[in-house]
Amino acid sequence: MTTVLIADDQPLQRLGFRMLLESQDDMTVLGEAANGTEAVRMTAELHPDVILMDVRMPGLDGIEATRRIVATGGRTSVLILTTFDLDEYAYAGLRAGASGFLVKDAQPEDLLSGIRAVATGDAVVAPSLTRRLLDAYVHHLPAGGTPSSEKVPEDPRLAPLTEREREILTVIGKGWTNTEIATRLHLAESTVKTHVSRILAKTGSRDRIQAVILAYDTGLVNPS
Repeated sequence: MTTVLIADDQPLQRLGFRMLLESQDDMTVLGEAANGTEAVRMTAELHPDVILMDVRMPGLDGIEATRRIVATGGRTSVLILTTFDLDEYAYAGLRAGASGFLVKDAQPEDLLSGIRAVATGDAVVAPSLTRRLLDAYVHHLPAGGTPSSEKVPEDPRLAPLTEREREILTVIGKGWTNTEIATRLHLAESTVKTHVSRILAKTGSRDRIQAVILAYDTGLVNPS
């Protein structure tokens, strides 16, 4: 059973989400939050598997709420809801630690599959789209800007990686899929999956999206 917390300042929006989720045999709604402050408090109390997080809410917004929730190190994954797929709110949400985002007019089945995906530790957004977001907004938002390449050897998150793992992290940052990595680097896809799992574990990345952001932050990949 996947447990969900709905965070949205619109009562009708929350009701619609609740009705959809509770129509599923494998999902249950633990509660509803009308703003970011409530979302942070209720996450600490209820420990949901997934939070559906609206971005624009009064007081503490969804981005800062996501940042605070992720910083606790808990198991809760955040799924950001945005108006457009390529906007600075989606970008800021991913940088804050969200495991993905969906546009608000997504089809119901896409929302449900997205919730199930992040609940099992997968990312909802394709790495290629993550890279497009980073390329589009990395120069506009100062928080977490891309350091120069000189910093790469000194970054402690990269220190545990082998040369092969660093190579694979670089191409993950470029948006390559496991199949593309296997083909281009002449590796078995199972080997690639093992490398990716080790990279996530060694760098403390929650998922593949956070690995893409890490590749940018450490200068392994630069905006195109």
